[in-house]
This record gives sequence, C-alpha cells and structure tokens, in this order.
Amino acid sequence: MIYYIYGAMKLNLSTLGITFTQHISKDQTPFERLFEIFKELITHTSGDFDEAIDWLRELDKEYGLTNSEYTVDDFIEDLLKRAYIQPKGDVTGDDEGMSLTSKTEKLLREHALKQIFGKLKKAGNGNHKTKSTGQGADDTGEYKPYQFGDSLEKISMTESLRNAQIRSAGVDFILHQDDLVVEDSYHNTQMSTVLMIDISHSMILYGEDRITPAKKVAMALAEFITTRYPKDTLDILVFGNDAWPIALKDIPYLQVGPYHTNTVAGLTLAMDLLRRRKNSNKQIFMITDGKPSCLKNSDGTYYKNSMGLDDHIVDKCYNMARQARKLHIPITTFMIAQDLYLKEFIRNFTQANSGKAFFTGLKGLGEMIFEDYEQNRKKRLR
Repeated sequence: MIYYIYGAMKLNLSTLGITFTQHISKDQTPFERLFEIFKELITHTSGDFDEAIDWLRELDKEYGLTNSEYTVDDFIEDLLKRAYIQPKGDVTGDDEGMSLTSKTEKLLREHALKQIFGKLKKAGNGNHKTKSTGQGADDTGEYKPYQFGDSLEKISMTESLRNAQIRSAGVDFILHQDDLVVEDSYHNTQMSTVLMIDISHSMILYGEDRITPAKKVAMALAEFITTRYPKDTLDILVFGNDAWPIALKDIPYLQVGPYHTNTVAGLTLAMDLLRRRKNSNKQIFMITDGKPSCLKNSDGTYYKNSMGLDDHIVDKCYNMARQARKLHIPITTFMIAQDLYLKEFIRNFTQANSGKAFFTGLKGLGEMIFEDYEQNRKKRLR
C-alpha cells in the first residue's frame, strides 16, 4: 500500500522566529514564553545548551522577546533554579557549560507529543483512545490520573470526588480536572515496535534539517506509548554505516554523522530486537531519506556505493524485507525524499514485505506515524 504526501518544511532562523511568535501566548509569564522557544531550540541543537541560547539571543534581537525587566540571562538563572539545566561538572566533571537534566528530557518528550497530538486533534483524525471497554481489555483494579484520550466511561467518580475532598480540605469544594482518575485497564495483547532512524549525512543536506523532525517523532512516540499503552514496547535504533540502539534519554542529543546508509544493518538489528519480545504482534517503522548505499562485509570492512542504486545492496534489502514478512513483521517506510528511482526501490521493497510506504516531506511526518501506529495496533490486536 503506497501513499503520496508532498510538502517539505524549510528550517532557518527566520522561519523559526515566525513560528514561535505565532504560538506565544500573552497569558504566559516571561519565563514560560521563553521556555516554549527554548524547548524547540534545544531539540534543533541536539542538546547543545550554548548554541540554543545563542539562537535565543538572536531571536530576541529580531523579535523583542525580552525586556529590561526580564532578560535572557534572567531566563538562564531561572532554568538553573528550576533544575532544568545543571553545570556539566555535575555529570562529567567538566565545569564549562551547562547540560540538560532528566527533568528537561522528559519535558521535551511531552512537548513533542503535545505538538504532534495537538495537530491530530485539530485535523479531526480522532482522539486515539488508549483504553477499550469491550472484549480484549481487563481492569487492573488500580487507578491512574485522567489523561486526554482516556474514555470518560472509565472515570471513577467515587475516587475522583475523594481526591477533590482531600485537596480542598473541606473548603471551597470544587472538582478539578487534576482530581479525576480512571480505572486502569490493559489490552491482553501487546504491540512491540522498533523505530529506525536514518542518521546518514544526507539527513542535513540540501538545505533541510531532516533529523530534528525524526527526533521529535521518536520522543513523541516514546512518550505516547509509555503513557497510553504501558504494556507495549518501543525500541529505537539509528543506522548509518552501522546500526545501534539508543536509549530514551539519548534521543534529544541525536546527530547525523559522515555516514552512508546501511539499511540492511538497521533491519537486521530491528529484527534481532523484536525476536527478544515474547508477544506475537510486532512492527518496524523506518524513517529514511536516502538510498541504501552501504553493507558491512564479514571481515569488518564496508562495501559502499553512493552512485545510484547498487544491485548488490538493493537485493540484500529485498531479502531482509522478505525475511521480515516470513516472521510476520510488517515494515512501514517513511521516505522523506521524492527521487523517482528511490520511489521505485521503496515500491519493490514494500511489495517484498507486504508492508506500507509513505512518500512525504517533513511536514506531517509525526501525524502519519501516529495514525499508522493506531491503525496497525487495532488491526493486529483484533
């Protein structure tokens, strides 16, 4: 099944500034306004605090984001006070500069989820409820805080009213959203997903920053699964000349390298990771913008060919697609490039796997992956 979705997003300082000023609320405090911008910048700079602050100062000059009462330096001081950043010496022993805390890494994932999930809501694509009350779901006998997407039918009024009573201590009794809890229930069957991200050099070529949207997708998908489907699993790996898994906390710091594209290594690792998962429902999502151009030889050397499609490399990719099909692992490819010869390769690759492919620019990448995750999950868990 092939989908064509066009449009690409150019990223530069000017367009970043316009995007930010359009989404800054007058009701926010000076810190909150700058923090919204900072979360975006720190993702673009792969966690480089100094570079993000340099960008923030440039945006401040162009758009007047601060004034004499609250400056960028005041903002940095507040980041420290609120434990969003820490001196590098606290972690590495290097006293120069600042690093992010785990608190901020968590907020970045929530920020990415809000961006993508919010767009899905506006587009009218459904609210992606995470719990079902029909066949296939069991109550755990426990409660969890209500989150957007939870079924209203699962709200426990008794427990919610008790929370409101405890919070208000009998004074001005009002039921707030934060008081609401729902009965926790889990699907009997789990879904295991591997997300593959191409980090070859082409992901930052041609005037486009393609790696930042990929990072946002990874952060949002991780936050989505851990909060909405806690029994599902998500493994994230990157592939260039080789492939290796990355931890959740490492996603914001992901950068491209001077790599070719070893798609076979990525698929091999993805299937190895999924073999370790005991459940039967498995899938692979692959984000890439280039042709497969590299293989690793048995002696540890690399076979590389950047000129067109190499039949030897391509055939290995088709073989991996067929192997995944035999293991009942569908591969969904998100190709963020429009070259005709790449489309032909992806068509053949998708046919070999009986999977799906999306030809797309950067705009809407996250929404597509979220929609496909939900659709695959419903289909596979029936």
